[in-house]
Amino acid sequence: MRYTSLLLSLTACLILAPKLQASDKLYLYTENFPPYNMSATGRAFEHTGADIDGLCTEMVKAILEQTDLDYVIKLRNWDYGYNRALSKRNHGIFCTTYTEERAPRFKWVGPLTVNLWTIFAPAGSDFEMDSLDDAEGMVFGGYHNDVMTEYLLARGFNVSAINSDDLNPKRLELGQVDLWIADRLAGPYFASQQNVEGLIPVYSFNDTELFLALNPETPDEIVDKLNDGLEQVRQSGMFEAIETKYGL
Repeated sequence: MRYTSLLLSLTACLILAPKLQASDKLYLYTENFPPYNMSATGRAFEHTGADIDGLCTEMVKAILEQTDLDYVIKLRNWDYGYNRALSKRNHGIFCTTYTEERAPRFKWVGPLTVNLWTIFAPAGSDFEMDSLDDAEGMVFGGYHNDVMTEYLLARGFNVSAINSDDLNPKRLELGQVDLWIADRLAGPYFASQQNVEGLIPVYSFNDTELFLALNPETPDEIVDKLNDGLEQVRQSGMFEAIETKYGL
């Protein structure tokens, strides 16, 4: 009788204990934002992690290799991936800037790396900046749901936002916008892809940390496994090696 009771108790514990199910597969999104994330084939969208490269992508793959998690990595435009991460359990997006406003919207893994916000002027410009106030009344190129765009809009600056940042260098060259706000590393990559040369970095500010952001309904067990995986990557020296590879 005691054996039967014990067996029933153990069975009940196993049923009630939280555990990862097949439905806990992770769906992780990123965008073409070289050198942090980018298609390895030059396409606008990718369906598998094998075709996605970049600093943050290598970091996320290295972290996942330290876990037993099932996952898919897809490359889409930022707005699509960001909204999927906001609205769907076990969905996430990287690399995402951590801000106080965004903090309660997600569960966070990181930091994965850092970036430096930089304002670019077109080739041949003699425009100079010592602060953001120097750009008052000018039109910035930006893109939807990007933290830099949101930062400027919140401070009353005029931002012409589109769905993808990769077209902004050409818009700047053509005079459709006066300035372009981008990352110190990503800006020159995007410009070279659009055959735009000579853009001038006129002002840099706000060194920020980039994370993997997960939907808040994602189980804590998954988030803990990923942060533990990140710590293993740091301790192994792989974290530093990946950053060095991309010039940080």
